[in-house]
Amino acid sequence: MDAASPPIPAPPRSLVVWVPDWPIVALTRDGDEPLNAEEPIAVFEKGVVVACSSAARAEGVRRHQRRRDAQARCPQLRVVEADPVRDHRAFAPLIAAIEEIAPGVQVVQPGLCALHSRGPSRYFGGEAAAATVLAGAVVENGVDDVRVGIADGTFTAEQAARSGTRREDPVRIVPAGSAADFLAPLPVGVLDEELASLFGRLGVQTLADIVELGADRLVERFGARGHRLYALASGRDPRPVTARTPPPELQREVAFEPSVEIADQIAFALRVPAAEFIARLGEQGLVCTELRVVLTGDRGERSERVWLHPGAFDAAAVVDRVRWQLAEQGAAGGAGAAAGRSGAVVAHKLLRSAVARVRIEPEAVDAAAHHTARLFGSGPEERVHRALSRVQAMLGHQGVLTPEIGGGRWLAERQLLVPWGDVAGEVRAADRPWPGRLPDPLPTTVFAEGMPVAVLDGDGDMIAVDARGEPTAVPAVIELGGRRRSIRTWAGPWPVIEREWDPARARRAHRFQVVDAAQGAWLLVCEEGVWQIEGRYD
Repeated sequence: MDAASPPIPAPPRSLVVWVPDWPIVALTRDGDEPLNAEEPIAVFEKGVVVACSSAARAEGVRRHQRRRDAQARCPQLRVVEADPVRDHRAFAPLIAAIEEIAPGVQVVQPGLCALHSRGPSRYFGGEAAAATVLAGAVVENGVDDVRVGIADGTFTAEQAARSGTRREDPVRIVPAGSAADFLAPLPVGVLDEELASLFGRLGVQTLADIVELGADRLVERFGARGHRLYALASGRDPRPVTARTPPPELQREVAFEPSVEIADQIAFALRVPAAEFIARLGEQGLVCTELRVVLTGDRGERSERVWLHPGAFDAAAVVDRVRWQLAEQGAAGGAGAAAGRSGAVVAHKLLRSAVARVRIEPEAVDAAAHHTARLFGSGPEERVHRALSRVQAMLGHQGVLTPEIGGGRWLAERQLLVPWGDVAGEVRAADRPWPGRLPDPLPTTVFAEGMPVAVLDGDGDMIAVDARGEPTAVPAVIELGGRRRSIRTWAGPWPVIEREWDPARARRAHRFQVVDAAQGAWLLVCEEGVWQIEGRYD
């Protein structure tokens, strides 16, 4: 190190627990439809592979590949979009298991956490024993492959876990004072992937080459970042382990032994946990606005769903959602209300057996101050909300429906009836692109089924749309219900093309807007030479 460079103190011993390919592991543990890790799977973010399964790597798929290249190497590749929320949620139980053994855990990223090695090593009788115990805690939670690295500093310990371990030898301990020697042969990419190409053009291939450059040259070229690069490459990571503050346990779980098939029994057993769930949120100054309910059958199958609320959940509303979800499964008798599928945020699988476990947890919370009663009583909106909520509690989830505008190309299919408190499902999301969708302003009157109409030219002949999407003549008259109305002005056609790849469901139609002599404005559709009225502008 150059004489002018400030001294860098030796970092404390750190322990890193790493689960390889964590996004893939999270999919197999917490996905809406858990996948088989033996399949070729790749997780993509912005069209680039960020994680892949061992089966995909065997076919040539690698991180940082573009989607086209990955699928060219593995045509049967299962493509999944990255979901940081899912990764963090699936990693939370493992962190809780580690914290029960050794508190003071820092979550670096999902699948990777760090903690000081001194405490666990003293308690369990050595670094190797501590690493074995922590790895065993993760394995007990259903993770087969877990690696542990111990070294001077978090960065060196992470590299020990990543590059110094194998599945059959999952623990690597770098002796104190040997961090620089361990890091020296590692490629520059482990330090900073963005700078790997730049260092490569300069002939700097390994961390030892970076150390040879000296701290002063790196600081001159990269500023404060250069000083940090030198510290990491020389095995003197200046970053301390910052233990997280464990979040309060807000979820509640009820286990049934033996399993229960009667919904009334399940709801009764859930009354006290639901009240405790709401009370614990209140202690934190929070209310639950989105509730996740997870039902587990005695054969291991799960039904998972996120329920919404127009205001905030109370204990009774929590129990009602569990009842409605049980009724949808058809697995518990005596459910009462007939609740069907609706705009659920998370899709779920049907239970095929009795219920062995029910877990309720907040998916989204809000400050309780935003949901306090008004000083001079509740307004009309609050009274309407309470009335509809009471009716829904008596009739079931589908007992109170509200209209929503969803996605789609046709006006009739965009009209959705959504249970009170839910939102339109993402499948019918209005903000997604729908090629051929009619832009605003929309007709004020929409017909559930198109009204037959004839469109004629000046000679009284029927008009159609040719293969090039042009009308065969100038529209002059529309005939509706035996009455003819002359067309004052018209616009179109605009094509609507659906599912060209599916001969059974393919549709090709054209829209026209016409204004008749009586100032009536109509939205017409011509499909295979047949004309219908889709809507009317009032």
